[in-house]
Amino acid sequence: MQIPPNPRRVEFLAFPDVQLLDVTGPFQVFASANRLFTEAGQSPPYALTVVAAVPGLIASSSGLALVAEALPMPDVALDTLIIAGGMGVNATRRDRALVEWIRCRADVARRVTSVCSGAFLLAATGLLDGRRATTHWSRCAELAAEFPAVRVEDDPIYVNDGAIWTSAGVTAGIDMALALVEADLGRVVATTVARHLVVFAKRPGGQAQFSAGLALAGRDATFDGLHDWMKRNLRGNLAVPALAEQVGMSERSFLRHYRQVTGITPARAVERVRVEAARQALGATGLPVKRIARDCGFGSEETMRRSFMRILAVPPHVYRERFPV
Repeated sequence: MQIPPNPRRVEFLAFPDVQLLDVTGPFQVFASANRLFTEAGQSPPYALTVVAAVPGLIASSSGLALVAEALPMPDVALDTLIIAGGMGVNATRRDRALVEWIRCRADVARRVTSVCSGAFLLAATGLLDGRRATTHWSRCAELAAEFPAVRVEDDPIYVNDGAIWTSAGVTAGIDMALALVEADLGRVVATTVARHLVVFAKRPGGQAQFSAGLALAGRDATFDGLHDWMKRNLRGNLAVPALAEQVGMSERSFLRHYRQVTGITPARAVERVRVEAARQALGATGLPVKRIARDCGFGSEETMRRSFMRILAVPPHVYRERFPV
């Protein structure tokens, strides 16, 4: 193993009602990397600490408490800041002093990251403005609506945009931490840590495969009625002329307004509606894949497979294995 420069200081920001795994998952990844080095007779590459605005016992949302140190002075040397998420993030991001502390820590840190809904706390600092970011699938639309300057992506397990990293929900923090370790210490170390923790070194697929539904990312309710109609007519004609007629618009006007409101083309929206219906059928019934493909308007299994790969990054049969009836 290559011996890294002085131990990299990694701070995990916690707060009341923090999601426990947002802290302990990434923490264990770095701790396991430390163990590999100490077992090889080398100095650990990371110095890990949990910090909070009010030090001491921090009750997580599960009821299990963490012990946190006081926030260091903003100019103390720092390699990586990891901002956890959880039920308490909404109250925490109203703490202006803490938000300012994060902003100041970012000035001295080599990189700043968030796990799950910790992206809301990070976004409150303005550090995500103009950047790509992600959060838990259930809050991506909310993050995009509240912080329109952030380019929210709802499928990646984690997103790296320069010195800023954000990850999807809960255990996705482990995926991101493994990527951080790989960036620091190389693929062999990251893969060894993943093997030790019995997790994927690189998880297959995105977080869309875990979500409760593939939301059409509209900023208002303009086309909600159309989307409901699409769901009821999966095997029907869902081409642009039929959709435009359904909402009483010319094709040209419909194409322009639909893209403005939803951020995607009508064709992609139809595909999402059909994939969502197929996904529900795969997980809730024992119907053959061929029958589901036909019922959902794909026309063939191969067409449905291509759509699943494009949107969920897994084929239908793998999705059914992961989320069986």
